[in-house]
Amino acid sequence: MRTVTEWNGGWRFAKTAQIPATLPEDWVQVTLPHTWNAVDGQDGGNDYWRGTAMYVRAFSRPALAAGERAWLEFPGAAMTATVTLNGQTLARHEGGYSTFRVDITDALAEDNLLCVAVDNGENDRVYPQKADFTFYGGLYRGVNLIIVPAVHFELGHHGGPGLRMTPEVDLERRTARVKVETWQVGEGLVRLELEGVHGAIFTAPDAAGRAEAVFSLEDVHLWDGVEDPYLYTVTAALLSGGEETDQISARFGCRTIRFDAQEGFFLNGRPYPLRGVSRHQDRAGVGNALTLDHHREDMAIIREIGANTVRLAHYQHAQAYYDLCDEQGLIVWAEIPYITQHMPAGRQNTLDQMTELVVQNYNHPSIVCWGLSNEITASGTATGDLMENHRLLNDLCHRLDPTRPTTMAHVFMLETDSPLIQIADIGSYNLYFGWYLGELEENDRFFDAYHERFPRRVMGFSEYGADANPALQSSHPERGDYTEGYQCLYHEHILRLIDRRPWLWATHVWNLFDFAADGRDEGGKHGVNQKGLVTMDRQVKKDAFYLYKAAWNRTEPFVHLCGRRYVNRAEEVTEIKVYSNCAEVSLTVDGVPVGTLRGERVFTFRVPLTGEHTVTARAGDCTDTITVRRAAQPDPAYRLAQQGEVVNWFDREDFRPDCFSIRDTLGALMAHPGTAPIVKAMMDKARASRGDVAQAASGNRNLERMMAGMSLESLLKQAAGAIPPEAVRQLNAALQRVPK
Repeated sequence: MRTVTEWNGGWRFAKTAQIPATLPEDWVQVTLPHTWNAVDGQDGGNDYWRGTAMYVRAFSRPALAAGERAWLEFPGAAMTATVTLNGQTLARHEGGYSTFRVDITDALAEDNLLCVAVDNGENDRVYPQKADFTFYGGLYRGVNLIIVPAVHFELGHHGGPGLRMTPEVDLERRTARVKVETWQVGEGLVRLELEGVHGAIFTAPDAAGRAEAVFSLEDVHLWDGVEDPYLYTVTAALLSGGEETDQISARFGCRTIRFDAQEGFFLNGRPYPLRGVSRHQDRAGVGNALTLDHHREDMAIIREIGANTVRLAHYQHAQAYYDLCDEQGLIVWAEIPYITQHMPAGRQNTLDQMTELVVQNYNHPSIVCWGLSNEITASGTATGDLMENHRLLNDLCHRLDPTRPTTMAHVFMLETDSPLIQIADIGSYNLYFGWYLGELEENDRFFDAYHERFPRRVMGFSEYGADANPALQSSHPERGDYTEGYQCLYHEHILRLIDRRPWLWATHVWNLFDFAADGRDEGGKHGVNQKGLVTMDRQVKKDAFYLYKAAWNRTEPFVHLCGRRYVNRAEEVTEIKVYSNCAEVSLTVDGVPVGTLRGERVFTFRVPLTGEHTVTARAGDCTDTITVRRAAQPDPAYRLAQQGEVVNWFDREDFRPDCFSIRDTLGALMAHPGTAPIVKAMMDKARASRGDVAQAASGNRNLERMMAGMSLESLLKQAAGAIPPEAVRQLNAALQRVPK
């Protein structure tokens, strides 16, 4: 029978590509899971170490009975791994997020030296290479030693489990037909048993080592999302010479899914609006070397907020997390890291990573679609090679799995009539109007215009969000200030947008947790994307978290007072905002009733400030309390030190309203013969300096139309770095010389 042993201890580590001849005693001792970027990948500067590092382990030959084989299993080695045993290179794997296995039997000696070179350095063929997150390096999901008999279930087929279940459900009859397939090495009979079904099926493999059987389920117990995520278990055993030699098992769920352009997503025949979050697989001080307890904590937070779907971005996540999604009933969008920048030399890598994603995760009922790419045109146009790459990926997914549709997450500047959108079965857009550029209402206008023009297309909202540093507060939050208050205003608007558009098949907040992006340095934090509803260490749930909990969590009554980190307030009358999933909220200040409001999700009170006050909100049996106090002056700790330079590129006193300025819209400036050359020269300079919004706008009608209605000031705020503040002031001065 097979044995599986964790091989997480006894490793030596060094940042070198040199394979040692003996165990290097002076190297750092590490225990897996491990990443070498847990610190420098999160501290900003875009200078985290990327390159080839070596993991080395010495071991004695494992006891192997006649015919037994020894395999090493690597659930995640980022990004490229080369496995060498006793000086013999046995395998090379390109792709940092999927499982691969290596048969080491024939290279074993009595005393062995295993060397695993892992490389997360830059290249032109292995994805990802350009994206807004840290590309951690390391053996960050551990290593397993698997010993199997001569006759065993397949271990070498794209890292798959060797067992596949395909249920076909008849909702009307409440029955299911479950096809079970196995793959094996060696001659032997397969015995299949389905939990809850009497009797076993015996079947023989074909010439390719594949066996197949069909189970019929009466009164089938459906996998029904978060309400009832019921799982069946199939156990497969190999019988050779009258003895059982190997055994594996896997779970699956019986459910139906459907996507409708007008009514959204259907689960088991009923409308099931998918409303949830996205997740990256890292956390503060740990990087991506997560433990099972970390995964469980993340899942508990998702269940608390009440989401019923999660987009696992932007790569294959740990099997443990897909298992948790199965168990908790979360609907999953799974994808490969084909992101931001198309690399012609990386075509085979996208196909390989997609094959592994589908083969390894086919049995998970939580997964309802395969993501081909994310914002792949962000760094360029949809070239012929890019289009062909997507067609090949789309066809590959349908060959490997005819039961699930393909999807894509499109960057906001992609033309809505682009033929790229039509390659996948369904689609979704990433929109950030109201944060990176434009106004919040432009999200509404974008989706309404799209749905009116393409009423037969299934479309979702795959990313939206606003950065918030919980230390930053304001009585008048505005776009770009990174305050907790603006994040709340942003998401309040987006929730209303979603409520009014039930045809969106899925919506995913970007992101549930803050995550590492070492190239970022903004909002008072280094190396962190702060769009999360929860901080990267999982210790602080920002106020916006409770907005979504109020909208989605229907089982746990609660009340939450916003602004608990906004203690010192300089205003005479302050706004006290309450989030709750109850219909009525009452407020008291220092024990004195202020009022009671009825409503949904958001309850806003106005409270005079005279000193230090204890504010309590009550909804049913739930209470929450904060302290606020009147301050003589605004507390500078609540504002960014560089806020004035970031938000205001010019001296507002210098404005002449009868002349043009950067307050005018891009469309108006480009339409006037006196200002168009000035703005054009500025945009040419921005394009030459970096590939930002100005670069992306070139020749893009969709983006140009949207940008035409935005003020030049608004666009320049998002292009910080491309145009220095002093240059912006000079630009404004030039425009101010042109009368309207």
